[in-house]
Amino acid sequence: MPPPAPEPRRPPPRNLAVVVKGYPRLSETFVAQELLALQERGFAFDIWSLRRPYDDRAHPIHARIAARVFYLPEYLHTAPARVWRGVAAARRLPGFGAARRLWLKDLRRDPTRNRVRRFGQACVLAAETPSQTGFLYAHFLHTPASVARYAAAMRGLRWGFSAHARDIWTTPDWERREKIADCAFGATCTAAGARVLRRWGADKIDLAYHGLDLSRLPPPPERLPSAGRPFRLVSVGRLVEKKGYDDLLAALALLPPALDWTFTHIGGGESARALAATAEARGLSPRIRWMGKRDRTEVIDALRAADLFVLPSKIAADGDRDGLPNVLMEAASQKLPILSTRLPGTAEFVRDGRDGVLVPPGDADALAAAMARLAADPAGRARMADGAWRRLNDEFGIETGIETIARRLETALAAAQTPPDLGGGP
Repeated sequence: MPPPAPEPRRPPPRNLAVVVKGYPRLSETFVAQELLALQERGFAFDIWSLRRPYDDRAHPIHARIAARVFYLPEYLHTAPARVWRGVAAARRLPGFGAARRLWLKDLRRDPTRNRVRRFGQACVLAAETPSQTGFLYAHFLHTPASVARYAAAMRGLRWGFSAHARDIWTTPDWERREKIADCAFGATCTAAGARVLRRWGADKIDLAYHGLDLSRLPPPPERLPSAGRPFRLVSVGRLVEKKGYDDLLAALALLPPALDWTFTHIGGGESARALAATAEARGLSPRIRWMGKRDRTEVIDALRAADLFVLPSKIAADGDRDGLPNVLMEAASQKLPILSTRLPGTAEFVRDGRDGVLVPPGDADALAAAMARLAADPAGRARMADGAWRRLNDEFGIETGIETIARRLETALAAAQTPPDLGGGP
């Protein structure tokens, strides 16, 4: 009796390489939330960061992510030996020529140092990525997607991306078109972003709202009447142009003298000094507390203690704008009434008059009028906060978006797992 035929060898499991701008980052809770959810669904991945962290703290959620974190050379001249080793190893890869042609084509249209840096980082990524890596997944369509795309070409792998806000609106059409043509899939967190990206590949682009994992947050507090104490305003966001805090300071200066208010801001950013100086010049400083960067626990505590959340976002001069900021959903999770601006991503969650109040972006007068009106209408605030809380629970949980991305990644990894058909008959 002949011995039984050996079982066919199964290829080893294939892992993900997740490429991000910087890790960990306080302003990118949505990235950490997604990575933890993928980890809990059994995905194995390494994190490859283009930059080292510059925040002085991390969110508690980052401690729960078990992935290894590797930092690529942020600037090529700071790690010349590593870069040259990466280039030398990448040149031996079968796809190096194709990747170099892609890069040179891009460089002709974008002759910048950043474009050169992307290729150098891609060489290091391609050289150092473990052999069991089966797919590259980039968060953000601009720099991280470029690095992932070039490295994937060198390694003969597929790649995909999640796009969010600035990376959609400030990436030129030619680059969006070619990346979408080349990727396995793309996801984005707003319908407005999906409409733009689907111009170049409707079948490849998924709408995947970040949503919120409510199991990781406390239930909303009982909100007490604000009579007899200041009306407490709070905002969380980077101090950059697109967040519109210059408009908010102008609006605060327009509030009725009889309204007793305080404003707390959480977040850092390049405009911190200028905004603090503006507040001082307007005589607002005694009522304002600039808290700087804080972790998520402190953010939630501030939301629970406030009477109104304000996010005065607008479109920056370079076209940058918010998508759907996670902090709006975090405010809703604590039944904190929301006042924001009528931008497409925000309006996908906050329906004006039902889940909060939306005013035109850049309109300080409208912002001031809305703050004064809401301060005088506790019943209206409570009604809209209840509406946002129900909408969050019914339509913006984390599960749907994560399942969409997980399904795409499973398909990509299964394709990488399948041995190639080399022909030759049975």
